[in-house]
Amino acid sequence: MSATVPELKQISRVEAMRLGPGWSHSCHAMLYAANPGQLFGRIPMRFSVLMQMRFDGLLGFPGGFVDRRFWSLEDGLNRVLGLGLGCLRLTEADYLSSHLTEGPHRVVAHLYARQLTLEQLHAVEISAVHSRDHGLEVLNMMPEEKLAEAVAAATEKQKKALEKLLPSSS
Repeated sequence: MSATVPELKQISRVEAMRLGPGWSHSCHAMLYAANPGQLFGRIPMRFSVLMQMRFDGLLGFPGGFVDRRFWSLEDGLNRVLGLGLGCLRLTEADYLSSHLTEGPHRVVAHLYARQLTLEQLHAVEISAVHSRDHGLEVLNMMPEEKLAEAVAAATEKQKKALEKLLPSSS
C-alpha cells in the first residue's frame, strides 16, 4: 500500500498572503552557483546546488516553517537559514512560486532561488554547519525510545551485512 501524495495547487504570493491563520507557511531556498569543474575529471558539472539532509532522511532545499505572526516570509526565511547576519540576504526579488496543500495539514510552500558565485556558495555551506542551531531542528521530533529502536535496528542490519561479507572465524 503506497501513501498518497497530497495534491499541490499553485497560487500567487498575494493569494498566499491573504490566507487565514489556519495555514502554515514553509519557505525554502535553492542556492546555486555555476561550476566549471568536472566530476571524476570527465563529466562537466555545470552547477552546484546547496541541499541538506532533512529530518526524514530525504534531501531538500534549506529552509523551514515561518511564523507569519512575527515575520515576513523573507525575514522568516533568512532567520531560519541564519543568513540575515551575513552579506547574503534573500528578498522578495528571489521569490519563485507558492504551492498549497489542503488536507489534514494546511501548508503553503514558498520557493526562493538565488545564483551565487561558487565561493559564496561554499562560504554559505561552511557557515551552515557552524551555526549555533545546526542539527537542532530534529530534536524532540521523535520519542527517545523510538529513536533507540531505530538505532538498534540499523545496527543489527549493519552487523548482518558485515557477517555476509566477512568470512566466519569458526
